[in-house]
Amino acid sequence: MVAICKKCKKDIFKPNIIKRYIGNLEVYSFYKYQDISEFITSKYTIIGYRVYKELATITTKPFINKFIENIDKSIYIIGVDEHIDYGYSNVAILTHSMKTKLSTPLHSKLIAQNRVSYAGKSLEFRVNNSRNFKYIGKENIEAILVDDTITTGITLQEAYLVLQKHNVSVLFAVTLADAK
Repeated sequence: MVAICKKCKKDIFKPNIIKRYIGNLEVYSFYKYQDISEFITSKYTIIGYRVYKELATITTKPFINKFIENIDKSIYIIGVDEHIDYGYSNVAILTHSMKTKLSTPLHSKLIAQNRVSYAGKSLEFRVNNSRNFKYIGKENIEAILVDDTITTGITLQEAYLVLQKHNVSVLFAVTLADAK
């Protein structure tokens, strides 16, 4: 099992929240991509499952627990393209960690119809090859959008627009890392 020692969690993996906007969407990230890129790219391996579980306990879980202290209504957590690769979905691990009495993950409800990979691709490529998201979840709800990394913001923006068409009010988005 992969475990991150307490000292590393405190010293190396202490989240430093970064906030940026993609259009009207507020996006909170816990790390700069370059600081944890080796851990983020573990999603392309079987061991990534355990790495993402550890990262979720350090980031998304405490974040949602703090957030719900200030609300008195139920919200939903929607992961961006919780597609299964290598036996798991890295985004589903993050969304699952955000389950509380007031926050409910809606797993695999926002799925890309275009399976193209954006990893290492240019902005032009990303613009010309949209994910073509399909949403099959609840409508007329408030939700937090979750993904592992924000690079150009195109994926989150496309997901946000699809959710708006289904009357999903996205409060903000959360990612592990910001590659800007």
